[in-house]
Amino acid sequence: METRIAANNSILPTRYAFRWIGLIFIGIALLTVSFDNTIMNIALPTLSRELHASTGQLQWVTDAYTLVFASLLLISGAISDRYGRRKILLIGLILFGMGSATVTITASINALIVVRALLGIAGSLIMPATLSIINVTFTKEERPKAIATWSLIFAVGMLLGPVLSGLLLRYFSWHMLFLINVPIAAISFWGCARYLDESRDESMPSIDVIGGLLSASGLFAMIYGMIEAGTVGWSDPGVLLTLVISVVILAIFALWEMHTPAPMLPMYLFKNMSFTGASLALTLVMFSMAGGLFSLSQYMQTVLNYSAFQAGLSMMPIPIVIMIVTPLATRLMQRIGIKLSVTIGLSLVAASLFYMSVFYTSHASYFLIVIGQILMASGMSIAMTSATNSIMGAIPAAKSGIGSAMNDTTRELGNALGVALLGSLINSTYLAGVQNLKTLLPQLSNETVTSISSSIQTAHTVAQSLGGETGALIIKLADQAFVSGMNSALATGGIIMLCACVFVYLTVPNQIQQTTVGKG
Repeated sequence: METRIAANNSILPTRYAFRWIGLIFIGIALLTVSFDNTIMNIALPTLSRELHASTGQLQWVTDAYTLVFASLLLISGAISDRYGRRKILLIGLILFGMGSATVTITASINALIVVRALLGIAGSLIMPATLSIINVTFTKEERPKAIATWSLIFAVGMLLGPVLSGLLLRYFSWHMLFLINVPIAAISFWGCARYLDESRDESMPSIDVIGGLLSASGLFAMIYGMIEAGTVGWSDPGVLLTLVISVVILAIFALWEMHTPAPMLPMYLFKNMSFTGASLALTLVMFSMAGGLFSLSQYMQTVLNYSAFQAGLSMMPIPIVIMIVTPLATRLMQRIGIKLSVTIGLSLVAASLFYMSVFYTSHASYFLIVIGQILMASGMSIAMTSATNSIMGAIPAAKSGIGSAMNDTTRELGNALGVALLGSLINSTYLAGVQNLKTLLPQLSNETVTSISSSIQTAHTVAQSLGGETGALIIKLADQAFVSGMNSALATGGIIMLCACVFVYLTVPNQIQQTTVGKG
């Protein structure tokens, strides 16, 4: 049976009675994608030991998934609109399960990188389909609650990834980080096949192949450039060239979409600030969350000496607060409108970043850390729930797949930019903080100073091997330098979020303005 989009964009579902049951299995499908965004981070030391991986190879274990996933989201959303959203979701789940199972025959780090890239392809098919199915299944009155549930599951999945990773590594081999996806994908496949209707944009004549290639290559180059910038710096010639190429390709993509008769991503959507303003807000929320969590993980494990598992557990207040606040965020949005609710959410995120920049010190208590987490999680819940509802409410129902893909792409761009920009700021401040080590400790060799400068983790390793007063001084200086960089990065994120608050308040309509097909 099939859900058909009527001429007035109303939803005519044939399995309407099962919509909330179907949402459960959509959520399970979404978990496979959100887990894999973060589940590998804590496993990197284990992979380094067991697969003899270099630092560059370890980076690609995490980046291969993100890079492929993000670059294919737009074309995957268009494909789901054209050929059927449930069909593409089920294909994605099959590929995700099969790709995860191949880890049992993976014997090298390079093969593992390939597996991660394949999972990125599968994830790009799953994620846009989940949200677009929600958009065409639930009524206008029910949609905010369903979308809030989707946002909750995605955020909690990303934040529980490190906890799940630490737990599995404690009792199993690293292979289990992949094999756990197999039963999850199978359960979701069964439920989605049984309880979801098929839906598609029947007015869509064909896939915009040229637009798809341009968007995929442009996004690939942009995210690759951001990832590299986080490693080698923004002034690196290769990074600058890659980013320039990405901008040129995406500009050509925009021109093509404005003139082709059947665009993949209709440019008229961007005239609607319920869509564009909310998309920017969502990008910046992910920017702050990714950049903040990137620094906090290192801060707790290295500066505060938490174990990997303890660090994961110490982040639990964030998903707990998200689960509590998200339902309240839906009510707040319905009571005061999109503009004010997104602004309040962004303001809380800004406040959390400023708070962390002041109170997260080399000897901060866990109580002080939790306060920052509560502020950030509350703001994220309100802003992400409201912004996602604004994006999906602004697009025509027939374009739900591409609208969902745009929502997902903004998240990934914010994620990559946050880690790259704030990570670079942390690194540059850290380097400045340890540059006088040779003066203070002239007995250190140049090679040792270079190792200490490479990362705070290496600095601690070197200090522990040297021991005594020398080791203690190295740890003190390295910790101070890292915390100074982290605090600067968090304060910078707070300033950016305040600017986002002003932008949203001035541009985003308080009530969602739905776009009419073909018009602004």
